[in-house]
Amino acid sequence: MKKTTLYNAHLALNAKMTPFGGYEMPVQYTGVKKEHLAVRESVGVFDVSHMGEFYVSGPRALDLLQYVCSNDISKIIVGKAQYNYFPNAEGGIVDDLIVYRLAEERYLLVVNASNIEKDWSWIQKHNQNFDAQIENHSDTTALLAIQGPKAIEAMQSCTEFPLASLPFYAHTTASFAGCENVLIATTGYTGAGGIEVYFPASEAETVWNTVLKAGAPFGIVPVGLAARDTLRTEMGYCLYGNEINDTTSPIAAGLGWVTKPETDFINSENIALQKKEGTPQKLIGFTMENRAIPRSGYTLVDIDKKPIGSVTSGTQSPVLSQGIGLGYVDSSWATPGTPIGVLIRDKFCPAQIVKTPFIKS
Repeated sequence: MKKTTLYNAHLALNAKMTPFGGYEMPVQYTGVKKEHLAVRESVGVFDVSHMGEFYVSGPRALDLLQYVCSNDISKIIVGKAQYNYFPNAEGGIVDDLIVYRLAEERYLLVVNASNIEKDWSWIQKHNQNFDAQIENHSDTTALLAIQGPKAIEAMQSCTEFPLASLPFYAHTTASFAGCENVLIATTGYTGAGGIEVYFPASEAETVWNTVLKAGAPFGIVPVGLAARDTLRTEMGYCLYGNEINDTTSPIAAGLGWVTKPETDFINSENIALQKKEGTPQKLIGFTMENRAIPRSGYTLVDIDKKPIGSVTSGTQSPVLSQGIGLGYVDSSWATPGTPIGVLIRDKFCPAQIVKTPFIKS
């Protein structure tokens, strides 16, 4: 089991550790609800150094990325970022990722920790036809996500760059928390705003401690993976392995907005057809009508208790104080406002399909 450079720092903060994506990661420090609400109301910091970082550069970099990515990479200007997925030849998803354009012919791809080896093999395999320069910096890169409505203000003392000037899904390279050449990006997985910072893993403890010190007047708290999951669920964001996987249709998963078949990516013809004609199932959000909490794998049923789908993610929303979930249902049932049920230990628990996100960010 791998450890991030900040493993000992997490233990010093009494973090509860758990295996995730091949790493020992902090699942929580002081409690999921407290950490979650800190991010929604003020600021929290996550060690997400387990994520993977690939650099793609050279004259054929764009051609390679247009082929392996679902979105139109040519639309990313230098200094901006774009959400994407890697489509596979069978109609499923290899992974979802963010692509940052660092220079005219240089890109950074940030992929999920559990998929680093699979994604790297996938890129290498398809690069044989393009010969772009590809580099895997996953083991030497640290990543902190500093998220929340006060994140920008709290972190301004760490850099001379005016953080408030960065628009959403943009990035710059600047000195940050005593470390040179840090990639500072207004991306995240919480819907709460803030930044993500990429820097050499060797600098991790210095940057971590500086961030906690700078954020102290704003009530910053370290946040674990459990709250990261409840935060993304409140926003209706997909998690690889739950909502999306190697067999999931990206159109059924609601990713049509980042699907641009005109770029001729892998299997673009089939996915274009799905985009045009629809899919048998759709990913939906739902809220519980009582105190029940849905969990992944539970069966979704109609009001006559006939199965119509299954739950992919479920939790108690700390903001709503209500059970919320994501899941796939037959497309005919996917209309917001439709009453459904969740079978919890064979008991029918009433729920209702709703639009996501569950809360306003």
